[in-house]
Amino acid sequence: MTELNGTVGPRFEPVRDAVADQLRSGAEVGLSLFVDIDGRPEVDLWGGHSDAARTRPWERDTITNVWSITKSVTSLAALLLVDAGELDLYAPVARYWPEFAANGKEHVEVRHLLSHTSGVSGLDRPARLDDLYDVRAAAARMASQAPWWQPGSASGYHVLSYGHLVGELVHRLTGRSLRDFTHQHLVRPSGADFGIGLRDADLARVADVIPPGIDVDPSALGRDTVAYKTFTGPSFGAGAANTPAWRAAELGAANGHGNARSVAEILAPVAREGAAGHGRLLEPATIGRVFDEQSRGTDLVNGLHLRWGIGYALPDRRTVPWIPDGRIAFWGGWGGSMAVLDLDRHMTISYVMNRMGADILGSQRAAAYITAVYRALGAADR
Repeated sequence: MTELNGTVGPRFEPVRDAVADQLRSGAEVGLSLFVDIDGRPEVDLWGGHSDAARTRPWERDTITNVWSITKSVTSLAALLLVDAGELDLYAPVARYWPEFAANGKEHVEVRHLLSHTSGVSGLDRPARLDDLYDVRAAAARMASQAPWWQPGSASGYHVLSYGHLVGELVHRLTGRSLRDFTHQHLVRPSGADFGIGLRDADLARVADVIPPGIDVDPSALGRDTVAYKTFTGPSFGAGAANTPAWRAAELGAANGHGNARSVAEILAPVAREGAAGHGRLLEPATIGRVFDEQSRGTDLVNGLHLRWGIGYALPDRRTVPWIPDGRIAFWGGWGGSMAVLDLDRHMTISYVMNRMGADILGSQRAAAYITAVYRALGAADR
């Protein structure tokens, strides 16, 4: 029998049931799910198995690659610098990174990097995944490129380039790597069990990701499209996340390692309008910038209809009908993991798993859990 561990508040028993159903059916292999409301852990669940053969249990301290939830942490790092007055969202990137002005990018602004509208959603070919592991060199290549579309005119999801672009700004302003900066200012103060990349000491408790069976196939895309350029700049498969090179790298777009609890511990201050357990992390006005809509429409890379604010997606019922309208910021990781930051309810929902689904954003499992959370809150309000 697959075991589900942890606790839920009385009104959230249906959430436990939803998770148990997915484990029982075999749709879920291993996972963690966490719901924080104003600093109270209303849902803290973990269970299943950490391996595809289902021989090792998913423990309380099991961690895994959370894919693009990493971008949400990277965005928060940038917002810290905005809050401190060191980074102006509407300033040209070249103010802080002069080389970025090359090839017609002198007017690209910081907000364009944070909203996937910069025109630099990957490396010009030829590109290999190994190229991204040298973070400074890859960032320099991105700075030298011409944009692949008119910056600011549309979003083109920065699949793997996001961490290099935002991370270079962090490096230019602080002299620290993105990995070190997030550890010092986000991970350590919150006590979160999270890192960009993975330490050798943590290898024994990592759950390998279980690929969805079908990777992105760029050959089906037109060679002149932004999507083709992005998915071949460089090409990579989900299995890369289980390799030593990926785990050792600093990929601020995609190789964060943690679990639902640690993701929530880092991101919950956004939902609490800046308040953190160790004091105020950000001013409410800075949090409000998240909701400055930067683009709305079909993304040039992933093909989803999206609304992008500063650093986070905003509710869009066409794409994620199970996330309600309101002051909500969110994003997910490839295969289904999700982080939902609900300012109206001061609530953070975080879901992390090892078995990847085939959806681009979210999954049926994520939808079931998040729907159950909101239904539980609705029942309590009546």
